[in-house]
This record gives sequence, C-alpha cells and structure tokens, in this order.
Amino acid sequence: MRALCVLLTIPMLGGAVVIDRIAVAVNRHAIKTSDIEQDVRLTDFLNKANLTIDTAAKKAAEERLIDQQIIRQELSSGGYGRASDADAEALLRQIQHDRFGGAEARLRASLEQYGLTEDELRQRLLWQLTVLRFINERFRTGVLVSDDDVQKYYEQHRSSFRQPLDQASASIRSALEGNQVTQQFETWLGDERKRMQIDYKAGAIQ
Repeated sequence: MRALCVLLTIPMLGGAVVIDRIAVAVNRHAIKTSDIEQDVRLTDFLNKANLTIDTAAKKAAEERLIDQQIIRQELSSGGYGRASDADAEALLRQIQHDRFGGAEARLRASLEQYGLTEDELRQRLLWQLTVLRFINERFRTGVLVSDDDVQKYYEQHRSSFRQPLDQASASIRSALEGNQVTQQFETWLGDERKRMQIDYKAGAIQ
C-alpha cells in the first residue's frame, strides 16, 4: 500500500511535475485526485451549481467515490444488471433538450465551462442509471407498504393533499416505498464501509 502514495510524475525541463496522486484506497483500489476533481465538476454541472473546487467540495467528492467503489465491488460479485449505452444516451439527450433547448452546441459550451467533455458526462449518466438499477434490484424486493401505512401518512399530511385518499394513495405508496429503499440502501452502505479497508492518504486533498 505504501506504493500507492507515490506521485505520478513526468520529466519537464530537467525537473518533475506532479500530474496526479492517490487520494484514498478502498480495498487496494486507488482513487486519484483527478478522479475527485472530475467528480466535483460533474456533480456541479448536473446540479446546475457554480463550479467550486475547494477542499470541502473535494472531500465530499472523495466520500462519494468511496461509496461508488463499494457499489462497484458489489456489482462485480453479485451478478446485477447494468444500464445500457442507449439508456445513457437517451438521458443525455433529455438533459440537452430540457436545459439547452435541444442545442448540442449549447450543451458542449456549458460542459467546456465546467472543464468536461460530452463523453465524460455520458459515462457519468451511465453509472448513475446503473446505480439506480442496482438499488432497485437489491433493496426494493423486501419493501412492504401496507394500506394502513398509506392511510396514516395521508392523515398526518392531510393539509397538503387536495384529492381524497383513494386518488392520492398510489403516489403516497410510491413515496413510502422509495423512503424504505433509501433507508435500506444507506444502512447497507454504512455496514459495507465498516468492512472495507479505506486508506486515506494524508495531504492528498488540499
């Protein structure tokens, strides 16, 4: 593991220029500082937020990438399905339509402002769709929302509903199921983090 701390360098004008380094290792899988910066750029782009690459943003991205690596390991060992390139392309074009009026030139110009390429965005969307598919396959099976649960939620939030219970029940049930899936996923992820060997490299994120 000590070798993971070695900086990747290239010779230039008789010296060495740091181009990347290991920030954290998850079960010996290296996450580089360049991975972290790219995650910040992609996250800010998708959230329509101003690009902010500071220490706090990098640390948040580092934690996201740790979670992603845990999911990748589960995907590789669990035989789960993955999203298709066609799915990712369709989502990319939906973003192009919704945010940029369908103009590819406007999409690419915005990506350039964030230091990104269209293919980098496409790969991120492919991964996000794969994670959603994994969560549904892995955790939705055990979810159970009863009619009593739906009615209780409706009564507790009655002022926010304009329609009667029989018309609102489907959306309420879907929301409650989503909450259960999220809770199960987060519990699983927390447990997996405890089992993993996560090795943060001191000083990698500045």
